[in-house]
Amino acid sequence: MKLYFGGYNKKALQQHIDNKTDFEKFFAGVPQINPNVSKVTGVICGYRVEEIEDELVQKVRYLDKLIDELARGKALEKILRK
Repeated sequence: MKLYFGGYNKKALQQHIDNKTDFEKFFAGVPQINPNVSKVTGVICGYRVEEIEDELVQKVRYLDKLIDELARGKALEKILRK
């Protein structure tokens, strides 16, 4: 399993969960952010993800939006507009 944010495998992701890694450390360790992440658009928690200025908050909201769209049954390729 790879996370869209950069290739964390299942073991690495589980280590972050077990270690209760905060978002700042989680995103700082991402090997490579998906180049299509900026194509994720829309509103999450009342904010347009593409307009959030704080980089860390924007990454967290991108992840929120991705999970929200996947939970609604939308395909990852469609979310990232591949």
